[in-house]
Amino acid sequence: MHSVDLDEGVQTVHRLRALAVELNLLGAEFAHMNGLHTTDLRALICILDAERAGRAATPGLLGSQLGINSASVTALLDRMEKADLIRRDRDPDDRRRSLLAVTARAVEIGQTFFGPLITRIGSVLDSFDATEQATISRFLEDVNHAVAVERQARSQQTEDS
Repeated sequence: MHSVDLDEGVQTVHRLRALAVELNLLGAEFAHMNGLHTTDLRALICILDAERAGRAATPGLLGSQLGINSASVTALLDRMEKADLIRRDRDPDDRRRSLLAVTARAVEIGQTFFGPLITRIGSVLDSFDATEQATISRFLEDVNHAVAVERQARSQQTEDS
């Protein structure tokens, strides 16, 4: 393993931060244009990510992922269901549990807004060969994991205080 020049490493962190800011601004614009709260958008992303990973999207998972209590999750889901963004289905294996899914309307408005960005990012990725794409993917996964570990550690420190 080779070491990254400290200056280049710091520059990369700053680039990631700038990207996070741009993505947050774009997400906030999407939320505003569609009469949503940014938490609604994060909830939709969590539900879609769970679906892609083959995991059940439940209110408990959503609360954990968003860092909100069960009463807030219920209010969030009520608001999103009323806006026809999600549906709650009873889990056939455990009728006490609800399974969450995004609606066709939510997918449509998301694709309309984010589709062009996904196409642009796909074009950027196409400029890299398969080995470079694998490296980029591994880097992003590892950075995401590092941020999640840091967030969890800070959350634990807050609970211990």
